[in-house]
Amino acid sequence: MTIITDNYASHIETMQTRTKEALQREGLDGFVIHAGQSKRLFLDDNDYPFKVNPHFKAWLPVIDNPNCWLVVNGTDKPKLIFYRPKDFWHKVPPEPKDFWVEHFEIVLLAQADAVEKYLPYDKKGFAYIGEYIEVARALGFDNVNPDRALHYLHYQRAYKTDYELQCMRQANILAVKGHKAAQAAFNAQASEFEIKQAYNSAALQGDNDLPYTSIIALNEHASILHYMHYDLTPPSAHRSFLIDAGASFNGYAADITRTYSHQDARFAELIARVDKVTTTLGDALKPNVSYSDLHVLAHDGIAQILHDAGIINLQPQDIVEQGISRTFFPHGIGHFLGLQVHDVGGLINDDRGTPKPPPEEHPFLRCTRLVEARQVFTIEPGLYFIDSLLHELKSSPASKYVNWDTIAQYRPFGGIRIEDNIIVHRDRNENMTRELGLD
Repeated sequence: MTIITDNYASHIETMQTRTKEALQREGLDGFVIHAGQSKRLFLDDNDYPFKVNPHFKAWLPVIDNPNCWLVVNGTDKPKLIFYRPKDFWHKVPPEPKDFWVEHFEIVLLAQADAVEKYLPYDKKGFAYIGEYIEVARALGFDNVNPDRALHYLHYQRAYKTDYELQCMRQANILAVKGHKAAQAAFNAQASEFEIKQAYNSAALQGDNDLPYTSIIALNEHASILHYMHYDLTPPSAHRSFLIDAGASFNGYAADITRTYSHQDARFAELIARVDKVTTTLGDALKPNVSYSDLHVLAHDGIAQILHDAGIINLQPQDIVEQGISRTFFPHGIGHFLGLQVHDVGGLINDDRGTPKPPPEEHPFLRCTRLVEARQVFTIEPGLYFIDSLLHELKSSPASKYVNWDTIAQYRPFGGIRIEDNIIVHRDRNENMTRELGLD
């Protein structure tokens, strides 16, 4: 943890610099950043799991304490209003004593609704950053989530500090431990629920700690891109296993996917071919390369597999040109990764927020920017046998090029996705996932 501590002061300097520029663009004196507050379940007296405002956790790793606030102006020491109530129903957070405290002026807040006395008296020059607009208005903020400032901050968030990179390495360490345990549970023919439990235990993450709901998909379930159900009993036969699961560290995310075959050499070979596409694209992830171009390269790779495996009776170039590859690979090649799993700023062209939407033929691509150093991406090509998309293909003129008997053999396996987390450096790539031994 020493490296993280040593890098944190520089991270705060970067945050101050970015904040100062964002404020100047809006002609503001400062930001008041709300961590957020608990949300009550409808007709209940319990709350949903708390998820902190990413603009708040960009400054410090307080991710589980609602009703906290930051007052920042890019120059003075940031002021942290730390919520510490008198409460015998819930765990009260301890008074802050961690590595980051020296960088903040800290005041303790005992009652959430008494925060106003710690906020700037004249709010005319301050903007509220957060999701609780009604709270902002009640406190007297007229300027809420100003566009020009947020566009700038979201664009800059793509460039990670050394502190952030180290946090993401730690998140990958936790996630890789979980993935290895999940693979072992699959090999032992466990149920989806049992595999999920094995993952959580090894990654040392409860469900509320994870950056997203884990996808634990056996057999045909692997064809459901966001499968978030866990069967309690094992299937009659274990054919395939797709796991898309991450971990969090200090509020930063890992997001890793692997696919496995159980004693079927033919499907295992298909997995190996998709894995090769992932590593090839990871090697192509270099500064000044368009991320959109990598997505097109992914379709070239998937089309080659469809041709070589005898699934589509066309040359790879024709498979792509006729849009057939989109039936088998319908999502984007990946996304920015950081404070959020699908981190912001991927679909803008500059720090003014000029939109740069995905191409019409690939609407689900989450990033269209040029690749640059200090950015962190996922690379996650896939090849799936999705009933609804196959039905559309079968009713199209391209159906005559499809070997439907071969598809019938692969459908019980669901699909394949292989996802790595990669830091782009000026002279090399750092594949955090592979370098931890998850092949």
